[in-house]
Amino acid sequence: MLWIKTAHILFVMSWMAGVFYLPRIIVHYVEGNAAGEDTRRLVIMAEKLFRFSTLMALLAIIPGLWLWLGYNISGDWMLVKLGLVMVLIAYQLQCFRYIRQMQNSQVIRSSSFFRFFNESALIIVIPILILVVIKPF
Repeated sequence: MLWIKTAHILFVMSWMAGVFYLPRIIVHYVEGNAAGEDTRRLVIMAEKLFRFSTLMALLAIIPGLWLWLGYNISGDWMLVKLGLVMVLIAYQLQCFRYIRQMQNSQVIRSSSFFRFFNESALIIVIPILILVVIKPF
């Protein structure tokens, strides 16, 4: 079970690296476009990082499901955690939509919006971490 936990933690950490950095690339893209700079490299970086973080998310889900179902981990904290993980997956999908807009030069949000969007991932992750460690209910 410890190897499964280790794999889950490793893949979640890798996923979060992408979740936290991808919106920052979008901020640089929006600001670069506003300054008239060449932003093609940022589009490529965003695409590659999205693919990596999505793969890590899928790899995190596999041992996560194994731990949850195989070892009968239960409690209301787990249901809330799973709900927040679904919100994090929706966040990842929204990043994909923004990357598509970048590819088509159609990003309509400001860099301030994307700075806030970048920080909102932390607002999702902190309660997940608290639920996993403390298991308050």
